[in-house]
Amino acid sequence: MTQAGRPPGSRRAPLPRTRPRRFVAVAGNIGVGKTTMLKYLCSRYGLTPFEEPDRQNPYLPDFYQDMGRWAFHSQVSFLAHKFRAHIELQRVPGTVVQDRTIYEDAEIFARHLHSRGLIADRDWETYRDLYAGMKESLEPPDLLIYLECSMTAMRRRIRARGRPEEMAIPPAYLRGLQRLYEEWIGSYELSPVLVWQTDRMNYLTDLVHRIEFTRALQPFVLDLEAAGAD
Repeated sequence: MTQAGRPPGSRRAPLPRTRPRRFVAVAGNIGVGKTTMLKYLCSRYGLTPFEEPDRQNPYLPDFYQDMGRWAFHSQVSFLAHKFRAHIELQRVPGTVVQDRTIYEDAEIFARHLHSRGLIADRDWETYRDLYAGMKESLEPPDLLIYLECSMTAMRRRIRARGRPEEMAIPPAYLRGLQRLYEEWIGSYELSPVLVWQTDRMNYLTDLVHRIEFTRALQPFVLDLEAAGAD
């Protein structure tokens, strides 16, 4: 990660594993290209995309009306949903790929609301205790692919895909999330990490960049292909 002194395509040394690799997570801010990466990995390596159960957050309408009152309730609902999804993911055979993790829900989005004063300190401590217990009970990813791009590229992609819930996101909000993403990935130690710059290194259309991405992923490729074939 360039902000932390690592070049695009850098990776940390793989951790020792006692079981085949079976869980790849794709992480990063809004608009960095997570869904595109997920589709590429599934197409290239025959992996299985993990589709989370469709569940509406019952607090979301209230949250948009009064964020200060309902932010804690809404984030606990999201956390519970993500926890159950992670449990379901662990039961899927073969190697699965997940777009956004429970760690990002807590370490980025909920933390951002707390930093803005929308979640009170007392509620934040309760949330953190709940998250810590959940985190300890879950199997971490076998590989985390962390995507980065410039703020300009993020905003351009958000406009291009035209999702109503994203169109009104202010630049300051994206910058706040990005700051927390950089802090989180800088201290993340649950699994090996592959960092990729999606605006400067286009693995989809540039052959040289695709070769570089394949090389960066090489320590994991055989395990991914083997698990994907199970």
